[in-house]
Amino acid sequence: MNEGPLNLIVGLGNPGRQYRNNRHNAGFMLIDRIAHAFDLRLETHRSESLLAAGSHAGRSFLLAKPQTYVNETGRAVAALVKLHRVEPRNLLVAFDDLDLDLGTLRMRPFGGSSGHRGMRSLINHLGEQGFPRLRIGIGRPSGRLDPAGFVLSNFASDELELVSETLDRALGCVRRFLEAGIEKAMTDCNTRQAE
Repeated sequence: MNEGPLNLIVGLGNPGRQYRNNRHNAGFMLIDRIAHAFDLRLETHRSESLLAAGSHAGRSFLLAKPQTYVNETGRAVAALVKLHRVEPRNLLVAFDDLDLDLGTLRMRPFGGSSGHRGMRSLINHLGEQGFPRLRIGIGRPSGRLDPAGFVLSNFASDELELVSETLDRALGCVRRFLEAGIEKAMTDCNTRQAE
């Protein structure tokens, strides 16, 4: 039997096939990886999000992929938080981060938007930034490529193996978050880097 409050695990990304493999969709990719690991299907559509419910280590969780575009993510997530009465400490948001090298993960208990428009929207709609987040490094573009165009580009074929390994480690971070909370998850997640 599950005990304790519901955990809401949100991945940021853009809906639609054309965005599926974009760097900006690293959060969606992680939610898909979690769903696969727990044999869940993101089928329920509520509060502008695709949802799946599961449990791990006696903790109930809800996976969410907002179906708004990234810049409007806050509207969907705030509606889910309100509907399910999710406490900020039980909300974990995964998103892509230009300031971290590809293969790097950073988990934090709170913080700003890191320049990410989806996180800015989320913070604005929730009215606070005191919720856990998992930053998935996608690296910065080389040369003169515009960062806005870079995040909407697909991962290169020679990056896919590292992306998959990183998502597996991120899945482990989420498992640890559910098992032991943010502090212990941070200890494991932030010290285990890609080779």
